[in-house]
Amino acid sequence: MKYAITMFPTEYTAPPDEIGRRVEERGFESLWFPEHTHIPAARKAVWAGGPVLPREYYHSYDPFVACTAAAVVTRELKVGTGICLVIQRDPITTAKEVASVDRISNGRFLFGIGGGWNWEEVGHHGTNFKTRFALLRERILAMKELWTQEKAQYHGKYVDFDESIMNPKPVQQPHPPIFMGGDGATTFDRVIEFCDGWFPIARGGVPAGLAEKVTELRRRAEAVGRDPDALSMTLFTCPPTREAVDEAERAGIDRVIFGVTPSEDVTEVWKALDERARLIR
Repeated sequence: MKYAITMFPTEYTAPPDEIGRRVEERGFESLWFPEHTHIPAARKAVWAGGPVLPREYYHSYDPFVACTAAAVVTRELKVGTGICLVIQRDPITTAKEVASVDRISNGRFLFGIGGGWNWEEVGHHGTNFKTRFALLRERILAMKELWTQEKAQYHGKYVDFDESIMNPKPVQQPHPPIFMGGDGATTFDRVIEFCDGWFPIARGGVPAGLAEKVTELRRRAEAVGRDPDALSMTLFTCPPTREAVDEAERAGIDRVIFGVTPSEDVTEVWKALDERARLIR
């Protein structure tokens, strides 16, 4: 089992470089930063966590900047986006950012992606919320071309560019692993087609039926000729208890990510990290 931390990097709590140092010192495998470019003031989109959107959603740094800050002060810690809202990003620019962070970290970048929930935020980027996953698919496929081909081109409904050269390429070959967030009816279609792992979220407990879903995903991967053992199963915001970790492991999960809430009192952040570090030991 791999153990990881996720935390919103904000300007009012510990800086991402210091978070990275302390996460690595405590023996965690990876550190994941979420993404929200902005929160529309007149938001009507419903957050699954409750009626009040936490403060950190309004204050998060860009995840690629935060990942870079954490990467340059660590040696083995992997850094990742948990999740990157690809539907709100230009694919050529994002491909460059992914490759850049992977280079600067010497191959320690993990690319968690998702379709988002805040339809007003998504709409401000010119994306139709109803067709966002078709857009996500093309953007990821186009990025793969840019990462793997010396002269890349992509011609789709949503992404269209002629033969182009983009360097540097990522250190990890053919590219950093891609983890698909979500647990919808068509999530596994995306995992099987263009991802390297699944990224379901735990909301207060290990999701019901998780073992059955892991088995189904592995079965579907094998049916299309993919190695099911090569797919990583990561549980996002796993409850920080031994019981939850053991249950996730029995379900076939190979990485659990514990959440830490940012606080102006950084001693609270370090205390939460220490508690989770004692759990993994």
